[in-house]
Amino acid sequence: MLPLASAMPAFALPVAAGTGSDGLIKSSQLPQRPVLLMLLCSHCPFVKHIEAELTRLEQDYGQQVSLLGVASNSWITHPQDGADALANQARRNHWHFPYLLDQKQTLAKALQAACTPEFYLFAPDRKGIETLRYRGQLDASRPGNDRALDGHDLRAALDAVLKGNAPNPEQHPSLGCNIKWHPGEEPQWFR
Repeated sequence: MLPLASAMPAFALPVAAGTGSDGLIKSSQLPQRPVLLMLLCSHCPFVKHIEAELTRLEQDYGQQVSLLGVASNSWITHPQDGADALANQARRNHWHFPYLLDQKQTLAKALQAACTPEFYLFAPDRKGIETLRYRGQLDASRPGNDRALDGHDLRAALDAVLKGNAPNPEQHPSLGCNIKWHPGEEPQWFR
């Protein structure tokens, strides 16, 4: 997992048409407030399982936190995660946050991402640099288990950051579908 206090990787990624805003989003142009990068896709059953909670998260935190979906799956191997499918997913769930297209998979690699869904919460430090405060799971709910889908882990981290506190350093990695890397371009931690 990416170490806590790591600086947010710089990025400039296009937004899938029909999701949030259009155009290009650059990390350097984001407002000076917490940023939640959510590695998502449209086909993964683990992502589908949490879609309703992502809608609630946006309603509860979208005015205080920059929420950004990040689609890093290879369209070579998984065309079902293409821009049209992402736009349909966003419309179906009433998401207004931008869904970034990480088709060169550079952001996913910089985050040391492993799966969808996965969450990375950054917040400005004393120098104004966005640093990692939380990385891991939404909560303990999974398809087929009886745990509540309530965003407990991520909400606790968001609440702590918004109050100026450090989230609990005991953070649980996400479980889900492996990121679908371009053939032959899998990062070392995936091999």
